[in-house]
Amino acid sequence: MRIDILTVVPELLDSPLNYSIIKRARDKGLVEIVIHNIREYGKGFYHQVDDYGYGGDAGMIMMIEPVFTLIDKLKSERHYDEIIYTSPDGEILNQGIANTLSCMDNIIILCGHYKGIDHRIREHLITREISVGNYVLSGGEIPAAIICDALVRLIPGAIGDETSALSDSFQDGLLAPPIYTRPAEFNGWKVPEVLLSGNPVLIKEWQDTQSIERTKALRPELLEKHIDN
Repeated sequence: MRIDILTVVPELLDSPLNYSIIKRARDKGLVEIVIHNIREYGKGFYHQVDDYGYGGDAGMIMMIEPVFTLIDKLKSERHYDEIIYTSPDGEILNQGIANTLSCMDNIIILCGHYKGIDHRIREHLITREISVGNYVLSGGEIPAAIICDALVRLIPGAIGDETSALSDSFQDGLLAPPIYTRPAEFNGWKVPEVLLSGNPVLIKEWQDTQSIERTKALRPELLEKHIDN
């Protein structure tokens, strides 16, 4: 899998994409992540990438030419399954979206910045817009890193125990059940007896019940969707 990330501040992505699961996946050759500095395609001596918007509103807007030139160059080299724009307007990232993206071969993630990008890019080049929540950040670099982390960990071989990802919260539309490790008792706090029983049927029943109860208490809207499905 290849992920091309387009940004005006590539330094923001150095740390999150070079540690932990993403780094291991890159080292194994499971994913290739290439960061492109949009400023290299900017206009004039100063490589300008932003300008004032028509209409007189406050805030600078990312110009169409540098973004178009870079995307057009990348598209001439390979086919992309999705060209994603990180935007608070987009669909909220969820596990289902991460699952879908993890099965693709090539994607572009365009990081929003300033007030946003010239809308013609969104109209004519972007195939999908994704948000990480109903709030505004200074740029799309952190959301891009979140998207990468969410999908890369699902690529077979990225994590040591592939079944671990399948039991994460949201994979079945519910929150994950409580988890425990040794010691079985600490400070008078005990691990539920059923988890020490060695009976896989009882353990699975307990985990399913706990998932439903935790979802009902913490994220009831998820439970409604789960029942509808």
